[in-house]
Amino acid sequence: MDHRFKRGRIVGALLLAGALVFLAFAAARLFIRPPEPAPERPAAQVRIVTPSPAPDGDVPAPASAQRARRAYCYNILVSGVDHSGGGSDTNLLVRFDVPRGRIDAVSLPRDTLLHHEWYSNKLNFAYASGGTELLRDEVENLLGVPVDYCISVDLQGFIALVDQIGGVDFDIPADMNYDDPAQGLHIHFAKGPRHLSGQQAMEVVRWRKNNDGSGYPDADIGRIRTQQAFLRSVARQAARLGNAPALARVFSAYVKTDLTAGNLAWLGAEALKLGTESVSFHTLPGDGAGRFRRESVYVLDPEATLALVNEALNPYDMPISADELDIFVP
Repeated sequence: MDHRFKRGRIVGALLLAGALVFLAFAAARLFIRPPEPAPERPAAQVRIVTPSPAPDGDVPAPASAQRARRAYCYNILVSGVDHSGGGSDTNLLVRFDVPRGRIDAVSLPRDTLLHHEWYSNKLNFAYASGGTELLRDEVENLLGVPVDYCISVDLQGFIALVDQIGGVDFDIPADMNYDDPAQGLHIHFAKGPRHLSGQQAMEVVRWRKNNDGSGYPDADIGRIRTQQAFLRSVARQAARLGNAPALARVFSAYVKTDLTAGNLAWLGAEALKLGTESVSFHTLPGDGAGRFRRESVYVLDPEATLALVNEALNPYDMPISADELDIFVP
């Protein structure tokens, strides 16, 4: 064989291989990309606070006109949806802050009191009334921060997600014995560590009380603590798998979201770099013993909520002020 022809084939193969590597790299770069922050919401969709005149008679510029979004810092609303009940019983607002190397997940109690003239003034009712978009608007209005993206998962999606990662090791916090024949729900577990399948995990995170009335002494807040502990266990399990694109594909198959698969892959890769120790869980501070219009409601503590918003949810380079929140205390 002609050596020049042989060398030409080798060079051609090397060039072809190099081109394929380049194309694969370019495709990956196009596919795996950071999300874009949400644009400023139209004025009609947010509460407008009229600033007080300054001593010289001029109206000061609103804080939103003086501040900027920090790069690679996103707020993502995650909702667990129960279609049989029509509401979102589990809601977390997650700030993914890459430059600061932290992920903060803030649980929003479902009975949080909103400033409305609805049939029910609870946060849970927002999803039942207007789906994800209304829930998003209400969270933005309540806390004064933008919601860049939304993720919702129903019960069957939750079960499938847990099964896809091989189940989760979890320390069940209490003996659980509850039956609801109307929903076909039967929860029976002994307190202690065990490996949970998707179905079992769904039952554990939904439990609040037993057939005899015993259960979490602080009701829904106790369930939130269990859900947060479970999510931490899920994060550890996902980190052991260590394949962000594969996790993104599994995730996108079972959830509804306005994030692209490439966005999910980018966020997953960054989360794996940060590690589970970078994740902190919080709950909006308030009182779950309140009542309004003959309903049991969760009334937020305005000062403590503002402090938590600035610590764990503010994506700006300046603090959020109290008048940007819309907290209703009856």
